[in-house]
Amino acid sequence: MSYRALDAPIDVLARHLTKATLTTWLILIVNALLVVILLNALRQKILPRNASHPPIVFHWFPIIGSAIWYGNDPIAFFQTCQERYGNVFTFILLGRKVTVALTPKGSNFVLGGKSTAFNAEEAYKLLGVVYDVPNEIFMQQKKFVKSGFSTENLRAYVGMVEEEVAEFVKTDRRFRTPGLTSADEWGSFDAVGAMAEITILTAARTLQGKEVRDNMDKSFSQLYADLDGGFTPLNFLFPNLPLPSYRKRDAAQKKMSEFYIDIMTKRKENPDDNHHYDMIASATLAWTSFTLPLAPMNTVYEEQVERFSNPDGTLRPIGYDDLCSLPVLDSCLRETLRMHPPIHSIMRQVREDVPVPPTLAAPSEDEIYIIPKGTYVLASPLILQIDPGIWDDAKKWNPARWNDEYGIATQGSSVVSKGTESPYKPFGAGKHRCIGEQVMFCHP
Repeated sequence: MSYRALDAPIDVLARHLTKATLTTWLILIVNALLVVILLNALRQKILPRNASHPPIVFHWFPIIGSAIWYGNDPIAFFQTCQERYGNVFTFILLGRKVTVALTPKGSNFVLGGKSTAFNAEEAYKLLGVVYDVPNEIFMQQKKFVKSGFSTENLRAYVGMVEEEVAEFVKTDRRFRTPGLTSADEWGSFDAVGAMAEITILTAARTLQGKEVRDNMDKSFSQLYADLDGGFTPLNFLFPNLPLPSYRKRDAAQKKMSEFYIDIMTKRKENPDDNHHYDMIASATLAWTSFTLPLAPMNTVYEEQVERFSNPDGTLRPIGYDDLCSLPVLDSCLRETLRMHPPIHSIMRQVREDVPVPPTLAAPSEDEIYIIPKGTYVLASPLILQIDPGIWDDAKKWNPARWNDEYGIATQGSSVVSKGTESPYKPFGAGKHRCIGEQVMFCHP
């Protein structure tokens, strides 16, 4: 028999062995993963844990931990874990231990702690912005920006915002609804997209200066959306993965940087002391647009007509002082922020071992929990604001609750809401609390 006659059977055997080898490797890999998952589960169930540390949320996958559950539905995740483990518990987020502290006392524990123990810069350092400087420098920068939020400036902003919104509604194609033959007919528009663009344009007009607004168009809202797409838990751990959202984020950052650097260069070449102060809530406006129809008997519109109507049926311009005399609109905004705050989780990194107050959580009457150095801690404004133990009909959009002087909502108004133990904190709390609250209520 010739060697050539053996070539065909050998080739067939080689292909068979190759296929068998690939199949074997796949089986081995799958089995190895199953073993790892099983061992991880047994370790959590059988091995004793450190009783001085908060309980850890059970998870099947090592490293990944509870990231998928937390990322897909943070409300269900927090509420379910609170029922199972109490007000303080730890979960694994892509290899990191994150200790959650719920209830107003938990919020005060995380957001009211000293920056030497609970550090925001370390928690968000991979972002490269906002917290990319030491805390003392960051606080100085907040003071610089705060000057743009003076009452004098806010008075000027109201007219600018009104002009921008009127021009937007007049020219944007989304508000041109074909087929309507009567003023009594209703049309529809993309609230999310429209409010994002309006927010960008009004913020540029009022807070960033004339040059910025003159050189900006509605497409900038997409740049902000692309940047926001890079602000997820995954980015904190892996800031440079080859993913589409990362490429969009980087491209948006580059384009936006070039835009502002060009303006700053021109300002340095031609100094002008008359620039407006520079410095921004489209999601809130979009949610408000969705929920306004729920307000009984068109009360928001009736309030506007009563306050601003002229004898000829037109509406007069809005002034800054008018915003203080629109209780229905104010209640709608506050209720929308209660149910749909801009952020559901606020994180800090623990720089030293920190004891948990026994009034918040404890393993027993004689012992306390210790959160070890290097752990991340998390407070959730959203869970506080929809807690049925705090709010009546917590999941119902009810602006009227803000008119009850004896209700819990009164704690969310004015200066009280700035407290770290307040049940209402859509703008955060503590040293890192957002300083733009008054601008937010000025924009609508």
